[in-house]
Amino acid sequence: MGGIRGICRTSGADRPLIESVDSLPVTLVSAFRGVEEAAPLRLAVITGSTRDGRFADKPAGWIARKAAQHGFEVSGIDLRDVTLPFFGDPQASDAQRQAAGAFSARIAEFDAYVFTVAEYNHGPTAVLKNALDHAEWRRKPAGLIGYGGVGGARAVEHVRGIAAELEMVTMQAAVHINFGDYLPVAKGEKQLSDFPHLETSAEKMLDQLLWWARSLRSARTTVPAEQARA
Repeated sequence: MGGIRGICRTSGADRPLIESVDSLPVTLVSAFRGVEEAAPLRLAVITGSTRDGRFADKPAGWIARKAAQHGFEVSGIDLRDVTLPFFGDPQASDAQRQAAGAFSARIAEFDAYVFTVAEYNHGPTAVLKNALDHAEWRRKPAGLIGYGGVGGARAVEHVRGIAAELEMVTMQAAVHINFGDYLPVAKGEKQLSDFPHLETSAEKMLDQLLWWARSLRSARTTVPAEQARA
């Protein structure tokens, strides 16, 4: 980035020292502030499992409440409610194609995402992978909440690789709900908020997500697309 170039005034106590500034960093900061004040950051919490008797509703609801406390405007997207065909399936019905188009359009409205990531057979659910294939996620940040074997760590790492290919930014901090936490919550004996280590992980992840959501929204509105692709 170039340096700061200004027009200086040396006479008159009431005259500004620098009358104008030609600086890309200053320009970006100014634009960032305007975007931040104009609209809240929109976050989609995406429930990534459609399995009968699923656990996903519990972390989705928990993180949605915490994200709202962080200042996000939160919406929930449940993949049970989206009739997506398999990506690229030539046998997809017109209704499925329309659902895919509507899903893609809705995803584009958000500034950030949190995915619940269930681990089955050392990987994420097929419905979550299929949903990721169906939309445009470029230059958006994502938080991940894993559960299952070893806290869903293998599935979360799988999703990180997919997200990188989709040009998303995944947060360094993730929430991993291991079996010792999962079981009493699934039985209704405890809440996720009862576990301090999960609360700490969630707070750290949401702090990072807030920073990245602001920064990337600012960049998307100030950096021309052709420069971003360079």
